[in-house]
This record gives sequence, structure tokens and C-alpha cells, in this order.
Amino acid sequence: MIEATHLTKRYGDIVAVDDLSFTVKPGRVTGFLGPNGAGKSTTLRMLLGLNAPSGGTVTVDGVPFAGHPRGLRHVGALLDAADIHGGRSAHAHLAALARSNRLPLTRVDEVLHEVGLAKAARRRIGGFSLGMKQRLGIAAALLGDPPVLLFDEPLNGLDPEGVRWVRGLFRRLAADGRTVFVSSHMMAEMSQTADHLIVIGQGRLIADQSLEDFAARDTSKTVRVQTPDLADLANVLTAEGASVQKETDEVGLITGLTAARIGDLAHQHHIALHQLTSENTSLESAFMSVTTASSDYLAGEAR
Repeated sequence: MIEATHLTKRYGDIVAVDDLSFTVKPGRVTGFLGPNGAGKSTTLRMLLGLNAPSGGTVTVDGVPFAGHPRGLRHVGALLDAADIHGGRSAHAHLAALARSNRLPLTRVDEVLHEVGLAKAARRRIGGFSLGMKQRLGIAAALLGDPPVLLFDEPLNGLDPEGVRWVRGLFRRLAADGRTVFVSSHMMAEMSQTADHLIVIGQGRLIADQSLEDFAARDTSKTVRVQTPDLADLANVLTAEGASVQKETDEVGLITGLTAARIGDLAHQHHIALHQLTSENTSLESAFMSVTTASSDYLAGEAR
């Protein structure tokens, strides 16, 4: 389990992480989301002891990461797949990590096979594609068979097969009872992978809830209606503050009211409905609706 309590990081006058508290529990995949500059990478670096907090604490199973001897046995992490010695082979890189953490060298071949790099084990890392480096970084995270794993943007550079493989890997690790913490900007993948979300903006906590509950915060959720009296229904709904977009003479897209409220209003005004359907909520839309005010960089928009 990962637990941050009033975690704060300042760089001079800049507050990168601001009184942040959350818990990442085992047995599920927890997504870590936020706009660029939100403080996600800084938070992960503090978790691993690479940056010292200005205030608060962050622990792994109740102990700061530095307090765990042979760290790879306790936490496996991928922060930057490109930050690696290009002159070494994949096997040599992992073997060095294994020796420094007193892990059996047999684990090197096991994890290379697991991530699909067995045939490239003796090749120099400098010739690897970004996707191959991501796989190698995941192999390093798995090397100590740790109970806690964290990944920062692990899908960058992966092809569709690789993305599918990573999705299945994370779910399997969580099903084994491990703590899996994944920072990513790929909303479509998070919607298929994560069980729970922690969302931050400008270093502060915005949401800490299940994927389903967070997606339900989508303020742009649309309801599709079909009625032979669309014009009359539109007048009723706009009077209630809704927005109505006409698709055909009988079909409209409604925002601003729930399907239940639309149905009640249609009934009250004796308007027949042939269809009343809530469109699927979107994780991306929910994310945008709750983080726009916390974004440091908005393309083409005045702040």
C-alpha cells in the first residue's frame, strides 16, 4: 500500500505538490491523472525518495521507500524508459540490478521472457525502439517480484499489441493482490485498465474515487431523445436550462438534464417519447470538466 499524507514539495516560490493526501490500495489498478504540470512526476519521485518532500510524508507499507533494504524487492518502478545506459545489453542492465538487490540471476531471463525481449537480451539498448525500452523498464520493475509497482507513462511508444499486453499485465498484477499505481495521459487506456483514480491539478487533490464514479462526473453527458413532438419538447427542456441539438425532425441530443428528468418533463407535458437513451459517459470528458480550471497550459485559450 502507498500512503501520502499532507505531501508538499516547493521549488522556491513554486509549489509543485500542495498538501496532497491519498492512499493507493492493493488488489486494484489505480490510475494517477492530472494535466501537464500537475505534479504527478514529482509525487512519484518523492515516493521513491528521489526528491525530498518539503512537508508531509509518503510511505510504502508504512515505511519510507529509503527504509526498505533491497528496494526492488519492495517496489518496482518505471519512471523514464529512455534514461538508461545505451551501451549495455538488456541482459547486462538487468543483471546489474539483480546483483545490487541480491536477486537470483535466473530472474533476468524470466522477466525478459515475460516482457517479450528474450530474443533481444544480448542486443545493446542504444539500438532499441522506445517501445522496447518501455518493455525493458517494465522488466526492471518486475525483477524483484515486488508487492508494489508504479509506472509513469508506461504506454508511450508501444504498438497496439504492446498496449494490450500491458493492460493485461497490470490487471494480472492487481489480481495477484499487488498495489499497482499508473500515471498516464491516455484516457482511453485508463478507462479500460484502471479500477480507481487519483486526479490532481496544480499539485492538489481533485478526485479520489472509482473509475465509474469519476466518469459519472462528466458534465457534458448527452441524452438522445426521439419524439414526434421534438419542437414542443425542445421548448420545455430549454425552459429548464437544457441545450437541445436537433439531429433529425424527430431526434435530438440533450445536455444539461438527466434522462430521468427529461422523461418526467415529457410526461408532465403529455409529449410522447419513442426513445430516451443516456449516451455513455466519457472518462476524457469527465477529466476535462474537472481539471480545466487547474490546467497550467491551455492551447489557444486565454486564462
